[in-house]
Amino acid sequence: MTTTPSEARPFHPADLGTLAIMHWTGTIQDGNDMPYLLACSRGDAPGGPEAASAAVERLLNDIGLSLGDDVIDGRARPSLPVSLLVVAGQAVVTMPRLTTQCPVPPAWLTAVAKRGCAYFLFTARPWPEPQVGKVVTADALREFVTAEETVKASAHLLLPARSLRQ
Repeated sequence: MTTTPSEARPFHPADLGTLAIMHWTGTIQDGNDMPYLLACSRGDAPGGPEAASAAVERLLNDIGLSLGDDVIDGRARPSLPVSLLVVAGQAVVTMPRLTTQCPVPPAWLTAVAKRGCAYFLFTARPWPEPQVGKVVTADALREFVTAEETVKASAHLLLPARSLRQ
């Protein structure tokens, strides 16, 4: 019997392909808006969508995040290796080996200021269609985010929103 050594392959950000981060707000049970962020690959990694999906899953597993519908409350886990900084109209998410940011509108900023946190999903499911030069519609985003395939392939986190103190 021959065994293959199980050495860890080094992480390369290019393995993720182009990382997209999208924002929206939505009213939840308490009647107030929740600010959301979604991070996903566009599936354009050198090895294609399957390789991008595997790279996202490996990245999340390497930092101790599991995929599924359980929500990790970062407000109760100060050692969580993922953080959110809201500064100059940008949401900046930092984790080991990766920092990503996106401009957010005033409604998102108001919701995050009121709640003190944002709901962050990082999915191993690549975005299903090329979006070069296209605006993602609210319907397309809703369809993608609420699909069972996306929910099960995502890390779900409530991230406390930090800001720079002046």
